[in-house]
Amino acid sequence: MKYVRMVALIGMGIAVSGCASLDVASRNAPFEAPAAAVVAPSMKVVSYQVRVPQSLKVSEANMYYPSGDIVWRGEPLGDRHVQVQKIFEESLGRATPASNGKLPVILDIEVTRFHALSEKARYTVGGRHEIHFTMNFLNPETLQPVAAPKKIDATFKAFGGARAVNAEQNGITQKVRITGHLAGVIQQELGITANTAPAPVKPIPVKPDVVSRNAAPLLNGDKTAGLY
Repeated sequence: MKYVRMVALIGMGIAVSGCASLDVASRNAPFEAPAAAVVAPSMKVVSYQVRVPQSLKVSEANMYYPSGDIVWRGEPLGDRHVQVQKIFEESLGRATPASNGKLPVILDIEVTRFHALSEKARYTVGGRHEIHFTMNFLNPETLQPVAAPKKIDATFKAFGGARAVNAEQNGITQKVRITGHLAGVIQQELGITANTAPAPVKPIPVKPDVVSRNAAPLLNGDKTAGLY
């Protein structure tokens, strides 16, 4: 009788142990959404849009490290949100033509930080260009995501002091460096190794007065909603 009870207890223990193993395994298993299986090199960028939300705070303070989301002095005083948008669009115009995958996508960029140098920092100690953005990959027909968003930190070292002055005298301005750097970062994220595609990729126009309303990726429904 004791033998039977012992066998039963062992059997129950194994069953409980098995359930626990399965439960732990299922809890620790990585989430694999179908969209996440799509990798960037398999994509072909057919268009793009750049969103610089109005919620990003602009600072014009001439301090070593101004407090703000957007610090940009590489162009005359104006709408900094629009200026940043144009820089990204130029970079995308250089980077995306070489995407030659089979899956067509709209590349949606949301800028979250664009912190270049103030005059005070640029002509003395230098610093870093802190540029953060999110890449969203959308189906051109449904405008739904086809892959997980990618948060990109494109921060790089900025010129300062005499080096900054010498660079500007040779036409290597902050805008030139940042535009080229962003183009390289975007190509790297898309898995592009050479810029050989013949046709340029056209941006989706986003008017400055509706940028704040484009603060989220395009959703299913009217494909022109919020774009024009």
